Amino acid sequence: MASTTTDDIEKNGKGLSVGQQIVNKGAEMLQSFKPINQMSQHTCTFALYSHDMSRQIETHHFVTRLNQDFLQSAVYDSDYSNGRLIGVEYIVSDTIFEKLPPEEQKLWHSHAYEVKSGLWVHPRMPDMVVMPELKNIAKTYGKFWCTWQTDRGDQLPLGPPSLMMSPQAEGEGVVNPELVKKRDDKYNVSKDDSMKSRIEIPEPEWINPIADNWRQHKKCFQVDVESTEMKKLTDFP
Repeated sequence: MASTTTDDIEKNGKGLSVGQQIVNKGAEMLQSFKPINQMSQHTCTFALYSHDMSRQIETHHFVTRLNQDFLQSAVYDSDYSNGRLIGVEYIVSDTIFEKLPPEEQKLWHSHAYEVKSGLWVHPRMPDMVVMPELKNIAKTYGKFWCTWQTDRGDQLPLGPPSLMMSPQAEGEGVVNPELVKKRDDKYNVSKDDSMKSRIEIPEPEWINPIADNWRQHKKCFQVDVESTEMKKLTDFP
């Protein structure tokens, strides 16, 4: 399928009417955007589709840290003003992860390699500034659902969400070097230099093998939509 851009979507859709612009301005002045305003970090990394790990994408996470053990991210395909919201990732500490049922843990991925290898970056911020956060993230696990597969040319969010996996050092988890180079050139960073600067980040004492489930079992998780009977009001007591 041919690639598409946000410009294509904007051409196919009508521009904002004067009335809509007035509503937007009024909302800016009168409404609360507290949840969005709590987004305090922008990170850039890569993700792989669980059902087809040859498909790899650059991802931009706008992160809210709710507490020391839990973060939530709105994931975009770029950090431009017209970037498309392609999914959501939840990130938990190893403490929370270990309390999850094994069947749930299978849906999550580790972040240690992503951070230590220099794939995970905070654009325009030097490592020395974000080092405390990098040390925290290296010990976390994430669950990332992609809802808009823009990499295959979808002009709208189509079909069910796809579970995403994190990059790894070997096998199907290795990120295409050209994808990394393109990202590094854009932000004037170097994955290899970042990796060297992160040598002192300690390896997690334990990375639960149930996470990154595909590495052991060579199996993926894929969501399918099926028709089912709808519960009716008469079904409830």
